[in-house]
Amino acid sequence: MSAYSKTVNESPAKVLERAVSYFGPEGLGLTSRGIEDDCANFEGGGGHVAISACENDGKTDIELETQEWDIQVREFLKQF
Repeated sequence: MSAYSKTVNESPAKVLERAVSYFGPEGLGLTSRGIEDDCANFEGGGGHVAISACENDGKTDIELETQEWDIQVREFLKQF
């Protein structure tokens, strides 16, 4: 299992919207296992992606945990 993090200038809601688009059925095709105000979980292909996005001093801290989707998680983080 791997963990990644990044601080960005977008709102937590926008980060999660982009995560759903990127990892979800319309993107990489992972199955959503729950989306809340500050986190989303996806699984498929023998692995998973869990993302949380929390506001901190006007910026958003993104934390991702993954198994089997490291390359895609790094590509997702490059979007910011």
